[in-house]
Amino acid sequence: MGRIRIKDIAEELGLSTATVSNVIHGKTSKVSRETVKRVQELIEKRGYIPSMAGILLARNNSRIIGVVINRHTKYEGSLLSDNFISSSLNELSVQIEKAGYFMMIKTSDSYEEIVKFASMWNMEGLIIIGFCESDYKNLRESMHIPFVVYDGYFESYDNICNLIIDNFGGGFKMGEYLYKMGHRKIVCLSDNYICMDKERIDGLMAGLKNGSAKLVKIPLHRTERLRFYEENFKEIMEKYTAAFAVSDEYAIEFMHFLQKKQINIPEDFSIAGFDGGILGEKVYPELTSIKQDMRERAEMAIEALTALKEGREVKNEQKLMVELIERDSVKRIE
Repeated sequence: MGRIRIKDIAEELGLSTATVSNVIHGKTSKVSRETVKRVQELIEKRGYIPSMAGILLARNNSRIIGVVINRHTKYEGSLLSDNFISSSLNELSVQIEKAGYFMMIKTSDSYEEIVKFASMWNMEGLIIIGFCESDYKNLRESMHIPFVVYDGYFESYDNICNLIIDNFGGGFKMGEYLYKMGHRKIVCLSDNYICMDKERIDGLMAGLKNGSAKLVKIPLHRTERLRFYEENFKEIMEKYTAAFAVSDEYAIEFMHFLQKKQINIPEDFSIAGFDGGILGEKVYPELTSIKQDMRERAEMAIEALTALKEGREVKNEQKLMVELIERDSVKRIE
């Protein structure tokens, strides 16, 4: 026997599908108690399973928060495995559930898809990660629900809260630390020199005082990066004593490359990253990094969405502080 439908229940009871639907969705103010009882009894008897999507969409408040992440080619199909993304989603899932909402995740590279996604599920708010300024502008013009952005670079728009971290300050802390540890020549590993990566690198250079740092742009894709490391291995080892990568992912990847080359970390070469997630604790040696508090950011995201939804004033941009996590991947040199 196939799945029982609202139509089947309605026909058996001699009622309209609208009446049965209203009972299922809790809209019983204009339905008699006797009819409500008959519908509920038959639903239980026939084992009717309501569509959760239908129930949510029928409500004025769906209780759904959408989380949309840019499906950038640099993730090479492993977007949700990325340390920053997975850590962010983990904390968001906790805070969204605590606030009594459902979380729905979507990866996309198009703002049009985000608009359809939010509309299709009658969402109450969005948290958006990794898009560019034109996308946020188009989103604000295309829909009216509140949304929060992680690390956006754009002018202020109404009904948007941009949660950023102190990227320059974090880079500066790392620069000061590496300088204190005796490092004067640092290589910076990044696939670009814009937005947050630029701020992190500029901060590092400022913190190094009279030391120096050189940006080395690495390829977006892993196979090409490993080839790049191979081609530049000798020069890096001869010219620098430490590497600063703009993410823990890149720092750990480079660490593993050097270890395969029989380079001991940090005895022969020091490495530091940025993000400070749990990934840095799972490698040997543990990675020195700049930590951003994913839980605090998730809490702030839900607080901002709630306030925007209720029409309360929210600062368009909010900055989270970061801290240096000293682990074992940096050696003090004379």
